Amino acid sequence: MARGGGMKTAIPPAAPHLQVLGKAPLSRIGIRRSTKRDRKSITLHVKLEVLRRFEEGEKLTQIARALGLATSTVASIRVNKEKIRANSQAATPVSATQLTRCRSVVMGHMERLLSLWIEEQKRQNLPVSTLLIQDKARRLFAELQREQGEGAQAETFGASNGWFARFKARHNVLLTDEPAVADAQAAARYPEVLRGILEEGRYSPQQVFNVDETGLFWKRLPERTLLALEGAAGPAPKASKDHLTLLLGGNAAGDFKLKPLLVYPSENPRALKGCSKASLPVVWRSNRNDWLTPSIFQEWFTGCFCPAVESYCAQRGLPHRALLLLDGAPCHPAHLDSLSAHVRVEFLPKNTSALIQPMNQGVIAAFKAHYLRRTLSQLVQETAGEDRPSVWEFWRSYTVMSAVDNIAEAWAELRPATMNGAWRKLWPECVPDGAPEPDAVAQLRRSIVALASHVGLGDLAEADVACLLQAHGEPLPHSRPQDADDGDVGCSGPPWEEEKGLASKRSEQELTEAREGAGAKEAGVGRLSPEHLTQALSHFATGLRILVDNDPNRERSLRVSRGVHSALACLRELHRDRRRQARVASAARELTGGLSSPQDT
Repeated sequence: MARGGGMKTAIPPAAPHLQVLGKAPLSRIGIRRSTKRDRKSITLHVKLEVLRRFEEGEKLTQIARALGLATSTVASIRVNKEKIRANSQAATPVSATQLTRCRSVVMGHMERLLSLWIEEQKRQNLPVSTLLIQDKARRLFAELQREQGEGAQAETFGASNGWFARFKARHNVLLTDEPAVADAQAAARYPEVLRGILEEGRYSPQQVFNVDETGLFWKRLPERTLLALEGAAGPAPKASKDHLTLLLGGNAAGDFKLKPLLVYPSENPRALKGCSKASLPVVWRSNRNDWLTPSIFQEWFTGCFCPAVESYCAQRGLPHRALLLLDGAPCHPAHLDSLSAHVRVEFLPKNTSALIQPMNQGVIAAFKAHYLRRTLSQLVQETAGEDRPSVWEFWRSYTVMSAVDNIAEAWAELRPATMNGAWRKLWPECVPDGAPEPDAVAQLRRSIVALASHVGLGDLAEADVACLLQAHGEPLPHSRPQDADDGDVGCSGPPWEEEKGLASKRSEQELTEAREGAGAKEAGVGRLSPEHLTQALSHFATGLRILVDNDPNRERSLRVSRGVHSALACLRELHRDRRRQARVASAARELTGGLSSPQDT
């Protein structure tokens, strides 16, 4: 108690340092020292909402009151708006509310194999239940762990109900009693919405683009072919590991195909040693699980798509603006619009991709059929003749670099009519009246069957080829010729090259002339025996292999290789005719000899 009647608050002995520093004790201002201020975590979605409200003209206090935030917090968000937008562009879509952990290679391979098994069960009309899928998943995981060795043994997997729910969402798995997820009503309404967007932006078919991802087992053959290889030389290749992801697309006019984006598990595989990735006919990117991620897609959008569109518009004399249509896949960042002032990005309605997305209307299916046909055709060419590698030796030497070449060639073979016709459902006005609608995939399947039979890989049916193409992850068009307009013969060069398929047209004419000449002038061309043709084609193949293996500019060597192969088409056909005639003549001689021998006796 102080004199003079005044009451003074005693200073706690535990806080003498506050007096030295000239600061009032915490008890004097009513704050307990043991109490900590609660910190509120603000999601990226809330920050973007704050910035959107600022752009619409709302005041700082109004935004703070509406979102339940402190005024100072809202002001800080406004100050850091550039940093927040930069982070949002590389983030997953703002609708994602949970963080996902990095998944192992074994888990990724297991889920892909499991999804293929489920599709096969459905194709055979066999029941598929949750318990069956979980049991199959555990067995696949254990098998893959044994293959990986000791490094993968530490990971555990129980196929829980939570995992199964996430697996269904990732792979769009439907059980027997579940309804289809495709939204037909939304798909029917969207073309009218798209017309409004096209009129607003004054986009022509040359300025409207679509891209889509697809998986590719680049070293997988039809089942019976693999069985033939297995019976000939031991266990077949482990095709489940030979998987990559492709991003394919082009414009609605069909005259511009984008350079494919390829995502592979390894950044520097052994097959690419000494090769410049910049010169590859694909855009090479890597990810441990060979999945397309939002960061890879964003980098492709800014570094590949936008420059390619700008160059294309400049060459055609078009205004520098474009519209890119995407589905709602998690790998597509939600805020691509802010990355380019000239490209508008629109997303298709949810669950409509299989119904109206152009790349899913036969383009990817035709591409994969072309790829498989080219792979088998290469196998036939490399193994024909004496002193040539066996089929098994060729298949063991087939690397991802060989797959890259065949991917580029198969993508180049898709004609503009195929690319344009795929827009028939989404934008029918951009497809010319009377455009041809051949069922190209069926033709390609028959061509694949003929190639497999020619090389002696067993009895192959079209159903085997269809099953393999479906295993690649792309639904095949059945009784829908409008879904694929591509022909079995014909080639239009990639848009990043100047060729427009002239070499292919010339080879088609030469092929017809060779067939006519083989029937009309048998004696004249008989001097060019099958042995001579085999030797000549072998020399050409050896020379091209030397060029491709040693030229660091992959695109240049592919252009030369394409031209040589196109020019040699007539000789290859003549070679097949000569061998066929030789077999017929030999059979006729044996038959004649067998019939005349009794008379001689």
